[in-house]
Amino acid sequence: MDLGDGVPGPKVNNTEMIMKIFLTFIKIGLFTFGGGYAMIPIIENICVEKNKWITHDEMMDVTVIAESTPGPIAINCATYVGYKQKGIWGAVAATLGVVLPSFIIIFLISIFLDDFLEITWVANAFKGIRIAVGILILDAGIRMFVKMKKKVIPCIILACSFVLMMLINIFAWNFSSIFLILIAAVFSLVIFLIQGAPSGKGGKK
Repeated sequence: MDLGDGVPGPKVNNTEMIMKIFLTFIKIGLFTFGGGYAMIPIIENICVEKNKWITHDEMMDVTVIAESTPGPIAINCATYVGYKQKGIWGAVAATLGVVLPSFIIIFLISIFLDDFLEITWVANAFKGIRIAVGILILDAGIRMFVKMKKKVIPCIILACSFVLMMLINIFAWNFSSIFLILIAAVFSLVIFLIQGAPSGKGGKK
């Protein structure tokens, strides 16, 4: 059986595959801090590069879709990967796997929350974790940009969105990133309609 080293092994049955999906996403959920975009490089490394469960293009597409739909992005990605491999039960296994570690850890912390926050080494550890999370999120952004098709319109949208987000943060404007996503989506859709939607399967005219 393929244990995540990217080397094909003997065919596994449904139960073994579902259990592998569950254990894989438990590992992702247990050792990834920061959630959301911080999880994307880990998910991509394990699900795309090692296990070959989805392609790089699918990872980019599901990241965009997961960010645009309700729910945490990492959970949505996990659900998609699980569903593609083993349908509903695969989706359930992946979702439970990525959620369970965080649920258990936060539940235990909540019991001893006051005492937990007063521990000096814990407070210092979280300072380092915040820096690492920022780097993971930056890594996810760079990976997506490198693999993105370098067309004029997407690059313009990317540049404008980046500049606008920087201005929002610098001047502390009360502007939700959700509206920025919607504006970018509408702008891209308008350009798509103006240029003429491609007809036929595979986008061929």
